[in-house]
Amino acid sequence: MLVQGYHPFSEDAEIYLPGAEKILHPELFPVGQEFFKSHASMTLFPNVVAFSLRITHLPLEAGLFLWHLASIFLLLLACWELSGLFFPNAPKARWGGVCLVAALLTIPVAGTALYIMDQYLNPRNLAAFAGVFMLARTLEKKYVGALLWLAFAMCMHPLMWVFPFSFCVLLLVMERFENRLKMQSIAALAAVLWIPLSPAASAAYHEAAKRHGYHYIQNWAWHELLGAVAPLLLFWWFGRMARARMARGLQWPVVERVSRAFVIYGLIYLLAALVVDLPARFEALARLQPLRSVHFLYIVMFVVMGGFAGEYVLKDRLWRWLLLFAPLSLGMFMAQRALFPASTHVEWPGAAPKNPWAQAFVWIRQNTPANSVFAFDPEYMNIAGEDEIGFRCLAQRSHLADEVKDNGVVSMFPALAEKWWAQVQAQTPWKSFRAEDFLRLKNTYGANWVLVQQPGVAGLDCPYQNSAVRVCRIP
Repeated sequence: MLVQGYHPFSEDAEIYLPGAEKILHPELFPVGQEFFKSHASMTLFPNVVAFSLRITHLPLEAGLFLWHLASIFLLLLACWELSGLFFPNAPKARWGGVCLVAALLTIPVAGTALYIMDQYLNPRNLAAFAGVFMLARTLEKKYVGALLWLAFAMCMHPLMWVFPFSFCVLLLVMERFENRLKMQSIAALAAVLWIPLSPAASAAYHEAAKRHGYHYIQNWAWHELLGAVAPLLLFWWFGRMARARMARGLQWPVVERVSRAFVIYGLIYLLAALVVDLPARFEALARLQPLRSVHFLYIVMFVVMGGFAGEYVLKDRLWRWLLLFAPLSLGMFMAQRALFPASTHVEWPGAAPKNPWAQAFVWIRQNTPANSVFAFDPEYMNIAGEDEIGFRCLAQRSHLADEVKDNGVVSMFPALAEKWWAQVQAQTPWKSFRAEDFLRLKNTYGANWVLVQQPGVAGLDCPYQNSAVRVCRIP
């Protein structure tokens, strides 16, 4: 956590946390709740978080912090168990695998806009460790335990459980039938599962979809494509290394079997991505994001890669371990500081925020009525210095649709597209708005407060301001 940082109200926390906040305080979010309830209705994450806070009587920030620490610990514990199956009787390899995952928690996962683990609590973090535990139980042939972890992952995230589950199924199919079925047939059969009927995409949905280029493989940069393809080559090499070791009487059969399965797994999902991304008529299907499969692949890849490094390179030389992990951790730390330059690296529970936008959001939470409705620049999360802090989750107030996170919700739930697009258009072009434009938002959508950047807008009563923004009433 000290390497990756901790930012409890950033990025996708804007989508997931309001669901828990609404359960704890039903009076919140009288307007716009459909932009977070759409996700909340498909997961038990907000219910579990809210329940844990109620029974422990912990403040929200303290509870989120403990949940985040637990999710890191459980991911590393799952990787420890998995590396023990990969590298029995090889403690250096086992530690190498776990340490490499720990150092690279916030490495970008190809072009998916995901990290191995985010810098804040969200359902993906919980589904991640559940998926690794599921694989470990499957390799041990403890299928009841694997199904229990599957059930937990399904309750936490509506999509991320699919990838470890499909890999475990593929592993079992290969083990049972690979002598009787060609792998091409298995791949073709699995790919067919990703071709449901395509719903029609509206013009408003198209506006949302084109803002999420990472859903479409044809929009990925070359280095992002390399990040999806190169791991398959690495797993092919891992398999060869494991077979060579087995030929010398040193048994790492699980590494060989899993590596071979991951090559097939990666090809299946790559084919699925081409099927749903390239034809224009399948635009709405791209939200299934089949290449999110590489998230699970990356976790296991780093466990195996760290294991080989520990066994063959680092060995029992302390200076080698320091030479690898100290610069690697420092590099990851510096990358995170560059992502959140205006915020404290670790935002401890109860500490006053350093970021002026966050300071304004906290003032709003403490000094405005719970039924307030805010309007602001729909691209506020992309403004330099804002650090992608979510207004809804930190200020705990309703706001008109924004163009960043609410847009992401629309890309997954097309039925919200028309409402989202109308509100975004009503707030555009924000930088040229005057008092009469704000009054129009009040009359049309019920917005009674605005958040404007300095130096503000003439004619507004602004009870709070700081170096970045003003909080103003709409007359």
